[in-house]
Amino acid sequence: MSTVFIALQANEETRPIIEAIEIDNPLAVVNRQPAMVKIDAPNRLVIRKETIEEQIGREFDLQELHINLITLGGNVTEDEDSLTLSWAE
Repeated sequence: MSTVFIALQANEETRPIIEAIEIDNPLAVVNRQPAMVKIDAPNRLVIRKETIEEQIGREFDLQELHINLITLGGNVTEDEDSLTLSWAE
């Protein structure tokens, strides 16, 4: 099993995004630090546009993630509706 991760700045803009990631990834472990939040998940982490929109109450373009993105680990697969981090088997 390999761990994938994403780290975002810790601020008001990312709070609902982090909540959405937690909803869609029940096995994810969220590490909150003063300036950032790092989310680790075994093998795969999915970030869904629809879940983020439900949390923030407006339309969301997944490209907005890049504004608060610090780093990530894993292979990225992205389309208009989701961003997935995974490691090839």
